[in-house]
Amino acid sequence: MYPVNNQSIRLQILIVTILGFLAVGIGAFGAHGLKSIIGQDRMPIFETGNKYHFYHTLVSVLIIITSRQIGFNRKLNLAFLFFVIGIFLFSFSLYALAITGIKTLGIITPFGGVSFLIGWILFGLGSLQSREEP
Repeated sequence: MYPVNNQSIRLQILIVTILGFLAVGIGAFGAHGLKSIIGQDRMPIFETGNKYHFYHTLVSVLIIITSRQIGFNRKLNLAFLFFVIGIFLFSFSLYALAITGIKTLGIITPFGGVSFLIGWILFGLGSLQSREEP
């Protein structure tokens, strides 16, 4: 067995910090500056993207905490990666769709949803697994 890679955890903390900052900033932009521009019909699309952005940023923090508790675990690291990919594919495609109204951007969104699903499966499996041997 070997301990959690501190560089990996530090990178994950940096990524989560940036994602959290963006979730708050983008959410505030949507609530205060975007409503009058895109109208009420596309605002729910934007809000859905922001909710999932927040949810998966928070669960990414939980992955970091879990990793520190049980040690190195490839499944947890992959779950973290899939959540980050999901945020970009799902949430950012919804942000773009809401702002531009270009419906073809919605083609990207399901790939982000699948990334979230894979991330949740890996998070569950990785949380039940003990440390991996090299």
